[in-house]
Amino acid sequence: MQYEPKSPVSLSALETYFGDDYLHFSDVVNPPEKSDGEVGAIWKLLSLGQDSSVLELGCGYGRITNRLAEKGARVTGLDISPVLLRKAEADAAERNVDVEYVLGDIRSIPWQDRFDAAFLWYTTFGYFDEADNEKVLHEAACSLRKGGRLLIDQLNRFALLRDKWPTYEIVQCNDDLRIDTIEYDALTDRRNSERIVVRNGSVTRTRLSVRHYGFSEYVRMLRNAGFETVEAYGQEGREFTPFGPRLVVVACK
Repeated sequence: MQYEPKSPVSLSALETYFGDDYLHFSDVVNPPEKSDGEVGAIWKLLSLGQDSSVLELGCGYGRITNRLAEKGARVTGLDISPVLLRKAEADAAERNVDVEYVLGDIRSIPWQDRFDAAFLWYTTFGYFDEADNEKVLHEAACSLRKGGRLLIDQLNRFALLRDKWPTYEIVQCNDDLRIDTIEYDALTDRRNSERIVVRNGSVTRTRLSVRHYGFSEYVRMLRNAGFETVEAYGQEGREFTPFGPRLVVVACK
């Protein structure tokens, strides 16, 4: 039998997925105390200090980026969603921090040899096909100075393979609902989800597909992209275990 894999989502579909509905449920999914803890882990994993120059790829509404700026880093955020970037800029102004936000595609990063560190957090890597996913890593490497570090945080594929599929996730914000139906395709290592949002009396549907990689695949791709060392961690920098919830990869150029 010939297998026909599902295609990755388009850039326009990503813009729709990460739009106003995504923002509407954001504080329920990622409350402030959760973001505070993640920022501490990122700071340590990337060996950041005062005035470190940092690039967040897929920065969203700035929940991590602006907190890093509060800790003293010089931060730039790149994202495809105008809606999320406007929220990020408003939050930066409210916190009285200076962050450079740029609308753009992580497959085409407009800086070279500029940053001490870069990161893709909260499953921001894997949206595209194999070639474009690897292009993201090459672009990230080019944006870093020699000795720069790249951090990638993603769900742990081995843990996903243990679960029974499909799974369902429901988030409620006041009277509004967000319902995700999620399947994992073990033949392509893609996590495919359909999101239904019931909000203000209307229903919208969007889809997302994310490629999940094992550590050996990351080592190959990152070395091909120009990184010299690659390390594996578990959630927020703890020790990696095969059935832990997340795989965190740190590569040094």
